[in-house]
Order: sequence, then structure tokens, then C-alpha cells
Amino acid sequence: MAQRVINFNPGPSALPLSVLEQAKSEMLDFQGSGMSVLETSHRAKNFEAVLDSAIQRIKRLLGLDDSYQVLFLQGGASMQFAMVPMNLAAGKPVDYVNTGIWATKAIKEARICGKQTRVVGSSEDAKFTHIPEKITINPDAAYLHITSNNTIRGTQWKSFPDAGAVPLVSDMSSDIFSRRFDPRPFGLIYAGAQKNLGPAGVTLVIIREDMLKRVPQDLPTMFKYSTYAENRSLYNTPPCFSIYVCELVLKWIEETIGGLDRMEKINEEKAAILYNYIDSQDFYRGTARPDSRSPMNVTFLLPEAELEKEFLAGAAQAGLIGLKGHRSVGGLRASIYNATTTESVKTLVDFMKHFAKR
Repeated sequence: MAQRVINFNPGPSALPLSVLEQAKSEMLDFQGSGMSVLETSHRAKNFEAVLDSAIQRIKRLLGLDDSYQVLFLQGGASMQFAMVPMNLAAGKPVDYVNTGIWATKAIKEARICGKQTRVVGSSEDAKFTHIPEKITINPDAAYLHITSNNTIRGTQWKSFPDAGAVPLVSDMSSDIFSRRFDPRPFGLIYAGAQKNLGPAGVTLVIIREDMLKRVPQDLPTMFKYSTYAENRSLYNTPPCFSIYVCELVLKWIEETIGGLDRMEKINEEKAAILYNYIDSQDFYRGTARPDSRSPMNVTFLLPEAELEKEFLAGAAQAGLIGLKGHRSVGGLRASIYNATTTESVKTLVDFMKHFAKR
């Protein structure tokens, strides 16, 4: 096997090596069944055990009580941009905070769905380089939608807004299971798996029971949250292999890492190594405001844009890939999700020092 590179891709992103090794060892014979999990029926007892284990691990890690249901859907977070207003608006206005491209897309989809959509906070005037300080809380809103982490601009909500009786809804695709938070204000959380949870192809939805009562009966069956809740995500064939890998990642977080508190500390330490170096010199410049910096996606610039290709080529030669910034903003970005090791971040900093000196 060729030597593995250090993967800083923003998604699909790095998976824990031990998870990949277990999936490899079970690829041809899943739990003594004589077949791969890719071939196993989603109605088989051994797969249902995987599904149940994944749900219980999610509930334990996030501290969810029995008022929440854990669902596995397809279509990515992008499909949730439409499903959320379709299912949860309940004839009321829907409120959004705009912190970047993914929030902008969610707002657009709510409007396409014909919902009265209000932007109650935005940092667009600062090119989304920080989380908005001022947010209007409207008690008549069906929900308040936020994007917890901005992968493109490298910002994160450090604390979530207090919306009172208005339920929070959040796209947590890029920082779910990276830190501890209080789930109780959230009516719904959704996350594409391909950053911190598993491979692409499955989307996690966590929904509170009272929100399920809002689902309109006239929606198409496959666009109702209630369809998945009533059928334990097994109304149709789910992405079995992706759920299987998610369960392995959840087990890794819970049993190998030691839970979310430990995971959060590791992530803070990794991010500090990279941000402290960026702040200590004047060759590289961070793009996110320090009080809004994401520990998941570190965005930075070189003194001249012309140097970016040379930087990326040198990094690739050194076995560091996925460092190019998003096509919409350019620059550079290191995505240091849960599976990215501290040693990998140190290796990146060493390369950055060498490149700056040269």
C-alpha cells in the first residue's frame, strides 16, 4: 500500500485510521455473516443492531433524552435546506441568521418553498469573517435557523443565541460531535456525515417530538420527517454502509477518545497549535476574526495570491493534501476535524515554517 497522506480536505474528510482498518477487516465477512455489510439487508438483525447502536451512541454523546428522535436520511444537508421549512414552518414566519454560503443556500430554499423568510442577523457586510453580534429574536417565528460552523470562512458560533420559546434549528454538518453543547433549545439539528461523523451518503437528523407534530400531511411521503420517525429510518433502503461506518466513528469517539469533553479538548489543542503559529508571524494571515475562529476549519492567506499554487504543490509533495481554499473565496484552508491528529497539525505547521523561510 502506498504511504497514506495527511488529509486536510473539508469533506469528504479524514476518517480515523482504526475505523478504516475495522471496515477493511469486515469488508468480506460482516460479523460472521459470510457477506459484506454492503450486501446485507437493511432488515437483517445484524444491521438493525448497528443502527440501534449508532442511535444510542448519539444519544449518549449528545445527552439527548427520550424527547428526541435520531434519524438517518439521504440527500445531504442541502436537502435539509428545503425539508426544514417544508416540515416545520407551521404557517409562521421562519427566521435565519446568515453567516456564509451554506446559510445563504438555506435561506434561498426556504424562500423557494414559499415561506415568509426573515434574515434576522448577518455578517455579509464583513464578508462573513465573524459571527453576527446583533440578532433580532422574533417570538412569532416558527424557528430560528443557524449554521453552527462556517467551513468556507472559518467561523463558528462559540455560544448559541437564546431565542426563548422559539426553537433553534441548526446545520451542524461541520462541527457535530466536536464539542459539548446543550441540546435542549434545539427543535432540530441536521448534519451531513462526511466531515466529523462518517462517509458521504447519509445525513443525520435529530428532531424533538413536538416538532414532529408540525409536519403537514400533504407533503410527499419521502419529504416528511414523520415518515422516517415512524419507521426508524427504514421506510426505504437506507445507506447501510455509511451508517455502519458512522457507528464505528461514534464508537471511536465514545470508547477510544473518551467522549465529547475529551474530543473538544483535543480539538481546541489542535486549533491552538495552528492559530498560535499564524498569529506569531506576518507571512501568513488568518481571515476569520479571532473571536469567531473555527477550530474545525482554519482559513488563511499568503502575502501574494500567486504563491498559493507553489504552496499547494509543495504541500502535496510533502504528503499534505486538501489545503486549497473554497473556490468562492480562494486562499488556503486546513480542515482539522475530529480524525485529524495533533501530529498532523504539527507537521503542517512545520511545512508552513519551512515554506515561509524559503
